[in-house]
Amino acid sequence: MRRTAVLGLTGALIAGTVVAAVPQTAVAGGTAHGREHHVNAEDIGVRIAAARAADAGIDWAACPADWGIAAPVQCGWVTVPVDYAKPYGAKIRIAVDRIGSTGTAAERQGALIYNPGGPGGSGMRFPLRVTTKNPIWAATAKAYDFVGFDPRGVGHSAPISCADPQEFVKAPKADPVPDNEADKRAERKLAAEYAEGCKERTGAAMLAQMTTPNTARDLDVVRAALGERKLNYLGVSYGTYLGAVYATLFPGHVRRMVVDSVVNPARDQIWYQNNLDQDVAFQGRWDDWKAWVAKYDSVYHIGSTPAKVQAQWERLRATAKAHPIGGLVGPAELLGLFQSAPYYDSSWATVAGVWSKYLAGDTQALVDAAAPDLSDTAGNIASENGNAVYTAVECTDSPWPRDWRTWDRDNSRLHAKYPFLTWANAWLNLPCATWGVPQRKPVDVRTGNGLPRVMIVQSTRDAATPYSGAVELHRRFKGSLMITEKDAGSHGVTGLVNPCINDRVTGYLVTGSLDRHDVTCTPHAAPVPPTS
Repeated sequence: MRRTAVLGLTGALIAGTVVAAVPQTAVAGGTAHGREHHVNAEDIGVRIAAARAADAGIDWAACPADWGIAAPVQCGWVTVPVDYAKPYGAKIRIAVDRIGSTGTAAERQGALIYNPGGPGGSGMRFPLRVTTKNPIWAATAKAYDFVGFDPRGVGHSAPISCADPQEFVKAPKADPVPDNEADKRAERKLAAEYAEGCKERTGAAMLAQMTTPNTARDLDVVRAALGERKLNYLGVSYGTYLGAVYATLFPGHVRRMVVDSVVNPARDQIWYQNNLDQDVAFQGRWDDWKAWVAKYDSVYHIGSTPAKVQAQWERLRATAKAHPIGGLVGPAELLGLFQSAPYYDSSWATVAGVWSKYLAGDTQALVDAAAPDLSDTAGNIASENGNAVYTAVECTDSPWPRDWRTWDRDNSRLHAKYPFLTWANAWLNLPCATWGVPQRKPVDVRTGNGLPRVMIVQSTRDAATPYSGAVELHRRFKGSLMITEKDAGSHGVTGLVNPCINDRVTGYLVTGSLDRHDVTCTPHAAPVPPTS
């Protein structure tokens, strides 16, 4: 799930066209997911769209120069309905890219499609894992074309917007931890204005269709456009929920699926409770990092005990609140930098190093790491767009509490024990309380007819997607294999070096092999400070 510190459709809507019969090759496996599923207008619409895409294919060409994706990666478009209940109505184009498999024709097994999370993340850099010769993916690259895409609303796929990008990134922002009721009222006002901005800048028609089920339907249309009867899929973070929803709606279309760092898919978790659980998990991983910093006090000189490190953090926040560091870095910007440590073990030394330099008198190091680059117009547009999609999908996917007293009660209680992220997370999601389009009922994620065994990968101390989410998906997907990285906390495990995990992921994708029983792996290596 995405955490963010804190353009209109640009001609992406195109006229609908008429399609005749629905070829069976486009709908192999059907969309029924079991006893509770009934065919509806959206089921029919996705079959029509998939048939049309299968017939059209993808016109692959060199990627546009300003996309920053060089040859031999190719780019193209897949046309999908805005509303699958109206397959002949307004359309948008989904941006896709690919690099061909590196093996022989006999070794090739089709396309592997990737989603990195979010909601709001772009998968368009996935093929670069091949061009950069990433050894973890070398064997898999022999078997598959690596395919990335921008989900609806993201990047090049009819990008949505909720605020002026330059205003969105300006700093310093208000301290996310409120001092009083006036601070809370100010944040509530900002959240309501942001929700209204989403409706005004994106349009209610598009905003109402920014859902995970629709993105899953888009994914099935992309599958058909690629000429694939079944999907091979790798999803990380929010990408696990997208994969789970896809597997529920299209169980017979799944060939192999790996989900890594899992969102709890239970209906009563999507999305309000998941975000509350995230606050608890972030605090736990923050505490892990503080203990590590204290262990290496001879390197960083921040504090020799976790309590002393925490005291330094509170002192740093107070300093930034009283006088933003470099005029740009207040408590909100500090959190934007420091939350990367609970997210990824690879950030532990980086964040500690920046903090250590600041304490030694190097203020600029902290400003460079934490302050937004107001001159980076393209980056600021991407940042605002990513946050807009995050908000739109989570707010539209499911009902959220409308009564402020519920938010205030729940977050006040959590903040008392888990203060690191709680209020910042609340304000990020509060636009959902005044959302301007209907909020849907989440999909009932579960095994359906024809769904093969799914591989689930998770670290036990993941902050962004707590371990309980993987356990819940494992329970719902009968026959799935659970690979647990015990006493580790990185978010996104499959891209890291741990042979216990890497070898199994590669074996599954390349040969279909899966252990008969769940597997527990130990961390391959603990974070250490740089040697120089």
